[in-house]
Amino acid sequence: MKPIFLVGYMGCGKTTMGRSLSKFLKLDFIDLDLFIEARFRRSVKEIFAEKGEDGFRRIEYNVLREVGEFENVIVACGGGTPCYFDNMEYMNSRGYTVFLNASHEALLRRLSIPTAKAKRPIIADKTNEELSQFITEAMKLRAPFYSKASLHFDSSYLEDVTQVAESTKKLAFLLAE
Repeated sequence: MKPIFLVGYMGCGKTTMGRSLSKFLKLDFIDLDLFIEARFRRSVKEIFAEKGEDGFRRIEYNVLREVGEFENVIVACGGGTPCYFDNMEYMNSRGYTVFLNASHEALLRRLSIPTAKAKRPIIADKTNEELSQFITEAMKLRAPFYSKASLHFDSSYLEDVTQVAESTKKLAFLLAE
């Protein structure tokens, strides 16, 4: 089976859906950021600090092309992955792309949780009002890239185990069509 690439903004559920969908479909799961961290033995934050965003994006570009050659895999991409180089076109040419499109309210709710903020330095010090504005502005910039995905899926309902299971079944059905 061709790879399945999950794209969308931070907090949309790429890792949650990727793990659940991989178990449901019996496919391997790769979180692109974690794959990069394992390969370079540094956190994404450390890579950004050492090489800058351009350096990180070049690494991400190369690693995406590596995992894009795998079969029977679900890849949760970083939120910015589709927005650089020709990454979205590459993913569309290699497999299935799914834009996990969560509502603004769901993103704000998920990203305002202290543990979510702690994992994401770019939003760590933002108030909820600042975070809301940040999400709005970022989505305006990224939406043209995300919209190129072959399938759009509402990922607003991933708040508990039941919702994740129901969403997983719905997405698996859509991918089988």
